[in-house]
Amino acid sequence: MLRLGDILKTIREEKGLQLSEVQQQTGIDMSQLSRFETGKRLPTVEQLDLLSALYQIDSSLLRIERESDRIITSFDDPELGLKSLEVAKEKLTQGQKYLNMFRDSNLAEPLGLSSRRYIGSKAKLVDWIYETIAEETNDIHSFCDIFAGTGVVAERAVQLYDNVILNDLLYSNNVIYKAFFAPGEWNREKLCDIITGYNALDPDRIQPNYFSDNFGGKFFEESEAKRIGYIRQDIENRRHSLTEKEYAVLIGTLIYNIDKIANTLGHFEAYIQKPISHKPLYLKLIEARTVPGIQIYREDANQLARHIHTDLVYIDPPYNSRQYSRFYHVYETLVKWDYPDLFGVAMKPAPENMSDYCSNRAGAAMLDLVQHLDCHYIAVSYNNTYKSKSSSSENKIQLEELRNILETVGPTTVHEHKHRAFNAGKTDFKDHKEYLFITTVND
Repeated sequence: MLRLGDILKTIREEKGLQLSEVQQQTGIDMSQLSRFETGKRLPTVEQLDLLSALYQIDSSLLRIERESDRIITSFDDPELGLKSLEVAKEKLTQGQKYLNMFRDSNLAEPLGLSSRRYIGSKAKLVDWIYETIAEETNDIHSFCDIFAGTGVVAERAVQLYDNVILNDLLYSNNVIYKAFFAPGEWNREKLCDIITGYNALDPDRIQPNYFSDNFGGKFFEESEAKRIGYIRQDIENRRHSLTEKEYAVLIGTLIYNIDKIANTLGHFEAYIQKPISHKPLYLKLIEARTVPGIQIYREDANQLARHIHTDLVYIDPPYNSRQYSRFYHVYETLVKWDYPDLFGVAMKPAPENMSDYCSNRAGAAMLDLVQHLDCHYIAVSYNNTYKSKSSSSENKIQLEELRNILETVGPTTVHEHKHRAFNAGKTDFKDHKEYLFITTVND
């Protein structure tokens, strides 16, 4: 390994100087000069300046060699030394920005499942939902969330029941369930190293890409859109070296972090028509884990109902005309990563995964669903936005109609809870309530 001592000796010999001559001209003791050249001691900065003047070489070059020797000798593990050099480079080039990156990506708590913005999320209602279920049911060991959405209801279920089924038709929700819950091998340190590299990316060195071409300057600031597109493609390029769990965790991590800088009100039906302030993207790992006894599906709920058996099925379908596949089309495109043609102001792909529950067929679809479930209890969440002044917000199934549907399979109780509704429009929902129907299914 070439070190400073070797360099000093080579230069001295090329100059035709003896150690005694160097001592006379620099005042440095000859025994010290010998130890410098054998690598047993490093010169001070002042001694290097004297030597560089004598040897007619830029003193900064010798200082760099001296510092590199100090780094090398401080590590017994060469691989750790190389990583330390990379981090040192980032600290020098990014300054304060590196401190923010380190704090956000390594010191902060991992992002929890409920930290994502999502219309209709039951995050604030989970306690009430399970208290009501506990009061109205008994002997529950298996649970199915057949329209799982954010997954926050199922997240509580895995703490309470032996077996849990999650299902949702969206690709983005499916990969999130796999990231947070699915069994499988994954290496946290490996993913943290990858994420640290992503956080250090300089957007000025990244070429425009599919994501920035379509969503930059709209849903995301231009430079961050380039980083998002680059990161997504890099995850795809690494796929052969990642386990299925690691692949899902990286994509889930990307979704949860870009959600915090998206120029939206929480969905991608439209973007905010104002200049986008620059919010740098710093990835923080999601709170991934492995849960035994969990099954994850991406199927039409009415078809899945014909193939599963469980003690309780929780149903929280969309009730109005707003299709979730259209609300979250950016995440669907990001997960599928098949570069679809996009249309309109909101840059949506061609319609896919459209739900009957968002149409006039909702009542018939619900009746078909509950009559084909093989379970002991059915719990259905419902809210009273059917009184909305907006036709797009108006429920496709009315309250009494839903009760009548459920009573075709067994006696049903209705429970209510005051709850502030999410509303990005102008409708004022007064006395908004969340309802929970509990049906005991007839034998």
